[in-house]
Amino acid sequence: MRTKAIFLDRDGVINDGSLYYTYRISDFKFNDGLFEGLRMLRDAGFIFVVITNQAGVAKGLYSERDVEALHQYMCDELRKQGIEIAGVYYCPHYPEISGPCECRKPGTLLIERAIKEFNIDRTQSFLIGDGSRDIEAAERAGITGIKINKNESIVPYCKELLKMQ
Repeated sequence: MRTKAIFLDRDGVINDGSLYYTYRISDFKFNDGLFEGLRMLRDAGFIFVVITNQAGVAKGLYSERDVEALHQYMCDELRKQGIEIAGVYYCPHYPEISGPCECRKPGTLLIERAIKEFNIDRTQSFLIGDGSRDIEAAERAGITGIKINKNESIVPYCKELLKMQ
């Protein structure tokens, strides 16, 4: 049986994306409604996968170790709320520095890896993002994109998504 998934952008969807680069745990603030929305989707049988561009690594602003520590904190805090993240995938590249890559959204490499790793059914999966790159990546990967405003509660979108099931 194939899995249905919710792909989540990180900055602006999961956490407050007001800082251009969030890499310190002290700066990481979960957005209002996130826990409630994810619990609704979890109860409907979705798994969660985070897909995020982290160009600050290529720009030398922070390290992959910083990104991984922040992701560990994020997953631990979500777990305390009863929400399990199946996988976190990030692109540390920036085209002007590291050259073009397919893992940076709107590229689909990270989404494709998760689809393969978790046997995800594209037709029953969604990507929630706050940017045009997120939605373009979803469309290119053959999954439905849901665009929200930066730092907006996902609860209304989760309710609409569940009506579509």
